[in-house]
Amino acid sequence: MCGVVGYVGKGYCRNYILEGLGRLEYRGYDSSGFACIDPQTKRLAYHRAEGQLINLIHKLEGLPIDGHIGIGHTRWATHGGISEKNAHPQFDCTESIAVVHNGIIENHHHLKTELLAKNHIFLSDTDTEVVAHVCEQFFKESSSINEAILSITQKLSGAYAFVAMFQNQSDQLIAVRKGSPLCIGIGKEQMFVASDPLAFAGFTDTVLFLPDESYALVNESNIQLFDFKGKKIEPTLTTLDIQWSNDGKNGFKHYMLKEIYEQKSGIQATLSHLRSNEKDIWGQLGLTNEYVQNLKVLSIVAAGTSWHAGRIAQFFFEKLCLLPTHVMLASEFRYMPYFAQQNNLSIFISQSGETVDTLECLYLTKSMKAPSLALTNVATSALAREAGGALITHAGREIAVASTKAFSTQLTALFWFAHKMALEKRLISYRQMEHACDDLLIAAEVLENSIEKYFTKISKELAPFYAQFKRFIFLGRNISYPFAMEAALKLKEISYIFSQCYPAGELKHGPIALLDKETPVILFSNLDEQIYQKVLSNAQEVKARGAHLLTFVFEGQEELASLADHTFIIPRVNPLLGPLAMTGLMQFFVYEIADVLGCPIDKPRNLAKSVTVE
Repeated sequence: MCGVVGYVGKGYCRNYILEGLGRLEYRGYDSSGFACIDPQTKRLAYHRAEGQLINLIHKLEGLPIDGHIGIGHTRWATHGGISEKNAHPQFDCTESIAVVHNGIIENHHHLKTELLAKNHIFLSDTDTEVVAHVCEQFFKESSSINEAILSITQKLSGAYAFVAMFQNQSDQLIAVRKGSPLCIGIGKEQMFVASDPLAFAGFTDTVLFLPDESYALVNESNIQLFDFKGKKIEPTLTTLDIQWSNDGKNGFKHYMLKEIYEQKSGIQATLSHLRSNEKDIWGQLGLTNEYVQNLKVLSIVAAGTSWHAGRIAQFFFEKLCLLPTHVMLASEFRYMPYFAQQNNLSIFISQSGETVDTLECLYLTKSMKAPSLALTNVATSALAREAGGALITHAGREIAVASTKAFSTQLTALFWFAHKMALEKRLISYRQMEHACDDLLIAAEVLENSIEKYFTKISKELAPFYAQFKRFIFLGRNISYPFAMEAALKLKEISYIFSQCYPAGELKHGPIALLDKETPVILFSNLDEQIYQKVLSNAQEVKARGAHLLTFVFEGQEELASLADHTFIIPRVNPLLGPLAMTGLMQFFVYEIADVLGCPIDKPRNLAKSVTVE
């Protein structure tokens, strides 16, 4: 779920909200909705529509649905399919409470069961509707707004941000944030609430970013801010120099930055597409249930960033499916001896689907009558057409040469596919498959929220500092090693700074000779406790040689964090999704270094978006 916009003020809200939603279209969505309180009847009025925002706009044309307070949303289907009933806003039983929501309510199944027992009536399949009904229940039972909101926040589990509008509170929006971005734009006798300040850029430059685990009561001229313990917080206002420009970058300085921020919606869209095709997935891929059940070997062939995604996915398939998995560079594979094997499947990964060396490898396997599968972002590409079947990522068009959202959506598709294959082999349960989907959505939230957490520190302090260095060493172990390779590649591509990646365990076998004060070491941690202890040992080796150390660690890994000169701390996720959770922060960090250096980030020298020559 992607774009949240709200308005309360002297003016009428519909145009503001629809324009704000239009500005957030880059995040991706499949439905939209708008609700307001009619100033005459004091009743909620709304419309929702499947598909593009223009469909909602057409529905509203000629209708007197407008008011001085309203909310809107663009949604990517996660919980519940693509339909008008699942679009936001969602409502309580009497349609007197409207809610728009980003994020995940992890305990929505349990809450829905409780509410059904209390005679609540549900009309959608979304976790968002559960929020509306929880609001209804606690506002009935509580003696004050604050008491009700505190009860609601204690009841909901997950990372979320929602804005609620109440028919009997027709001059006030309630904005609640836990782990998912939400901000308030402060204007003259009007307030804007949004998941992204781009929604109200040009209308005000004064912004309150809600602290994590806080809520705000917002009317046209005042904001009351509280934490989840009910303690009042003094709002910290920020002046943003952000302008709306309809030049394709949607106000971002570079396409790459825009595409970094599009990753959460791309992950959600990819997962939604895969789940919607789940029942007949093997037939669509040119495979049979029996063939998948009897698979003995998996091969992954790719180049560049896609190869790194494949190297990470090797851990998915070997751990979940118990399948020996070979990951090969396309440029090397086609010149090596090819041994056709029974019960084998080859997966070819390419963002564009036109990467020539990957295509040539596909043609080679086809000539041997070996089954093949493409993973690409372009459904009409040669790779998708030529392979026996195709998994399509839904990252949206990627314009910057250095891949960002294509990488994260490839990991998403491969993680889901590994679980689907393990389910077919009866190695996991359907419940575990469902949990895997929730784990992906959680990792997507962490990916985006980590950028927000360190945005100022990176842009103001760390990027200018690290831009001074001429070379870097990147280290990782186990599943974080191929991710470290991707990080080193990103820095090379867009900043032209020399960077080299090593498996951290190989440090003492030669690369340790390179350590000095002029070569920062970037070390990526691991969520496996045994691997973490080894990473910790490598960090101690680095510091013992007097080298500068920057670490990406997970919550609870204080010892590794304390060794570093600088550190980024990331919430814990499914251990196999540690790289995905770190992706956005890593990309933003190297992007800011390149920006400090004034590099042509979207179009680095000598590079092309689609490599169509060997």
